Amino acid sequence: MAAEVLVRFVDRAFAPVRLPASSCLAEHLDVTNSPLLFGCRTGICGTCLIRVEGEVPPPGDEERELLDLLAPGDPQARLACQVELTCDVCVEPHPEAA
Repeated sequence: MAAEVLVRFVDRAFAPVRLPASSCLAEHLDVTNSPLLFGCRTGICGTCLIRVEGEVPPPGDEERELLDLLAPGDPQARLACQVELTCDVCVEPHPEAA
C-alpha cells in the first residue's frame, strides 16, 4: 500500500489533496479545502453523503444501513466520514446529500 493517496474533487475549484493512506476523509478535510460537508463525523447523520470513484473498502453494516436509506441502489454512495483511504479517489457531494 502507498504511503499517501490522492483525493481529487469533481468540483475543480478545489485542489487535489494528498493524505496519508488508511486515514479517514473526515480527519483531514474541512470547508477550506473541500466541497464536502460534515456533520457528526461518526456516520449517523448522513450529512457527508458522497459519491466515490476508486477502490475503497466496503461499508460496514451500520454505514450500509444508512446508505440504503439515503441513496438506495447507488454503489458509489458512501459517508465521507467512514471512508478509509486505500488508493487514489475522486469524490463529489452526492445529489441526495442534505
